[in-house]
Amino acid sequence: MEFKHYSVLLKESVDALEVKSCGVYVDGTMGGGGHSYEILSRGAGKLIGIDQDKDAIAASVKRLEPFGQRLVPVNRNFSEIKDILADLGINRIDGAVLDLGVSSYQLDNAERGFSYMNDAPLDMRMNRDAELSAYNVINEYSREELTRIFYEYGEEKWSGRIAQFIVEERKRKNIETTGELAGIIKAAIPKKARLDGGHPAKRVFQAVRIEVNGELKILERAVRDFADVLNPGGTLSIITFHSLEDRIVKKTFAQLAQGCICPKSFPVCVCGNKPKLKVITRKPLLPSERELSENSRSKSAKLRIAKKL
Repeated sequence: MEFKHYSVLLKESVDALEVKSCGVYVDGTMGGGGHSYEILSRGAGKLIGIDQDKDAIAASVKRLEPFGQRLVPVNRNFSEIKDILADLGINRIDGAVLDLGVSSYQLDNAERGFSYMNDAPLDMRMNRDAELSAYNVINEYSREELTRIFYEYGEEKWSGRIAQFIVEERKRKNIETTGELAGIIKAAIPKKARLDGGHPAKRVFQAVRIEVNGELKILERAVRDFADVLNPGGTLSIITFHSLEDRIVKKTFAQLAQGCICPKSFPVCVCGNKPKLKVITRKPLLPSERELSENSRSKSAKLRIAKKL
């Protein structure tokens, strides 16, 4: 299957980088190479393209072949940015883009098991060499653990009931496919409640994907690490696709932009804390009407931008 991915908020996120011809930039989630292509097209001296999905790396390397050695592909997770740069002998970068969404290729390729729209083996691993898959989560987690991740990561109000239905089904046989899981979720949610909010499996599938790939666990630390490795004036553009991600990015940016953290009762500052970032987007940038008409999957996207002081 051809690797296709619509690069959400492409112009806005790359415009913010103010790409310099001698600059070193990072696309932390290279996917189909859309943001990487745009950064390199604007004359970046070097682009480090990171992705934990080997299919994404292969597709992007092929697409970006005209840029030669200006592209440095890395098959790892963006949360390892400090180790990646150390291995490459690079101390600082001039900007980075993180697009935290799942690629259209991953969603549309049934065998990857990300979508509730196709019946496929339960997988959802962005890194196909990882041990934990959706199959493990659904068949091995306790009812209490399933309830927690469905509620925390999917904001699913029927979390407990869905978890109970899964546990009951597991007593009969292992749950092996996305179609089976989607059917159990549908049965667990009362008919009246299924009338609102789109597909009944949407929130649970999101929650399982986040758990499988540890998406929220790594995010705050990764934002802080990217801030550390930026040159003064360097920019970090982060695109999120659900409220939990956006909340983490917003909070972390705010903390990194904060100066003195002494209690207000102190007459003078004794903490010596200095802000690392300037937040450029007090409110996140959203996709334009034109972009929404071209790609409905960009509907929930939000872009937040910060610049290194």
